[in-house]
Amino acid sequence: MMFRKQKKSQQTVAQQRSQMLPGTEVMTQFGLFGRIVSVDQEENKAVLELSPGNTATVHLQALTKVVTVPAEETPADDAAAVPDDASSLTLGKDTSERQDAVQDETPEETLKRLNRDDKKEN
Repeated sequence: MMFRKQKKSQQTVAQQRSQMLPGTEVMTQFGLFGRIVSVDQEENKAVLELSPGNTATVHLQALTKVVTVPAEETPADDAAAVPDDASSLTLGKDTSERQDAVQDETPEETLKRLNRDDKKEN
């Protein structure tokens, strides 16, 4: 049993090492995330780029995890989900027709409306 467990862990380590090529996102044992710039197998060292222009040299055994980066979302999707002002926070769910009127308000009218709505709640 012990030999089988040891062999399996060695295979796992070998598989991870084969994935750790330049350009791969990795995490170290101490929680640093970076992209591998170069690997020196003879000296068991890897150079990580932590941020643009900042590198760190670590021992290969410190590289514990290959990080898979999720597919990036398009900025247009984010822009549609986030309102450009706080007016949507003050509107109720049943006031969809008020939303059109709110978008045409001046800043002074918005302050008056918010103060009026605040007094109604209290």
